[in-house]
Amino acid sequence: MPWPSESQRDTEVFGLIDKERERQVTGLQLIASENFTSPDVMEATGSVLTNKYAEGYPGKRYYGGNAVVDEIEAIAIERIKQLFGADHANVQPHSGASANMAVYLGLLKPGDTVLGLSLDHGGHLTHGSPVNASGILYNFHSFRVGATDERLDFDQIRELAIKHKPKMIVAGTTSYPRRLEPEPFRAIADEVGALMMFDIAHIAGLVAGGAHPNPVPYADVVTFTTHKTLRGPRGGCILTTAAHAAAIDKAVFPGSQGGPLQHAVAAKAVAFHEALQPSFKDYAQQIVKNAAALAEALSKQGFRLVSGGTDTHMMVVDLQPFDAELTGKESQLVLDEAGITLNKNNIPNDPRSPFVTSGVRIGTPSVTTQGMKEPEMALIAEYVAQTLRNRNNPAVIAEVRAKVATLCAKFPVYSKRV
Repeated sequence: MPWPSESQRDTEVFGLIDKERERQVTGLQLIASENFTSPDVMEATGSVLTNKYAEGYPGKRYYGGNAVVDEIEAIAIERIKQLFGADHANVQPHSGASANMAVYLGLLKPGDTVLGLSLDHGGHLTHGSPVNASGILYNFHSFRVGATDERLDFDQIRELAIKHKPKMIVAGTTSYPRRLEPEPFRAIADEVGALMMFDIAHIAGLVAGGAHPNPVPYADVVTFTTHKTLRGPRGGCILTTAAHAAAIDKAVFPGSQGGPLQHAVAAKAVAFHEALQPSFKDYAQQIVKNAAALAEALSKQGFRLVSGGTDTHMMVVDLQPFDAELTGKESQLVLDEAGITLNKNNIPNDPRSPFVTSGVRIGTPSVTTQGMKEPEMALIAEYVAQTLRNRNNPAVIAEVRAKVATLCAKFPVYSKRV
């Protein structure tokens, strides 16, 4: 049977895709966990590889017809190993969350004790949140940032590790704006005889580009997503030492996933190739420069930066000093109207709920991909402040929206329609 004819094309969905493309390219994308992939990555993602089932691993598939996808997956594996200097890589996880859960499945038993960063202090759901499978299946204990400096306190982490004797310590965050040194985590893990897992979902591109320390030489396992600072397709990846390779592979398939998404694996391979180019180092460094410039500009506008600033691609902004009545939820909604996309976010010890919040999280990967630099960060801070100061004035919001569109037009994301 043929596919539907052109006259039967799903104009409703494709019309909405066009609208989403327009939103992305005419507005400022400041969500720290998002980025613009290259046309090549998108081409691979939408390729005929989406038609292929390939349960198993290269050379060991359940289905036939996998000679080509075996080559592609092998290329992806070798490239990511080269990029991070890893012994072993599994490129099949569908997401960072599934990568993390596969690690727990492969290296822990249900009920084992694990130490990770609290969700409301910058950790991830999969770092032991009680509403997540990680917190349901494993005995997680959480460390928190300091009350005054809002930074990780390794003395506290060490005390908790000695007290609880975890089987694993999880390093990594989703809304912690400071540099994460792997050595102190390794030292604590060694002292208590724990495994060390480092989740670099947010900073993988910074690590690959030399703008952040590489945890691979220190960690037993490193997990990450491929779609944030690494600028690849949506997906996950796991790097391990040779000692844990077999256990991790078994935990991914058949332990927690079935057939891998070979179109996504191919797109990951393309993204890894791009990250191996010398220009990617410049990109990673500029992300960090832009974040520092934006944080400074926001501070001058009256916002408080959690921990006083940023060393990475993101910042968490406390809205209370700017306007005690302003919430993260309201900020997110009104900034959307002005063409500025970010997300509400808890600040440490937030008096408001996670659905309301007293802060927002802002990142610079996407605008850096567009080619924006420090001067544009000052403009972005100005537009954010102007919008929030006039959040009940539709005319001012429309004025900012026009300014945002003009700025984005100077930095087109794609040279042709994608």
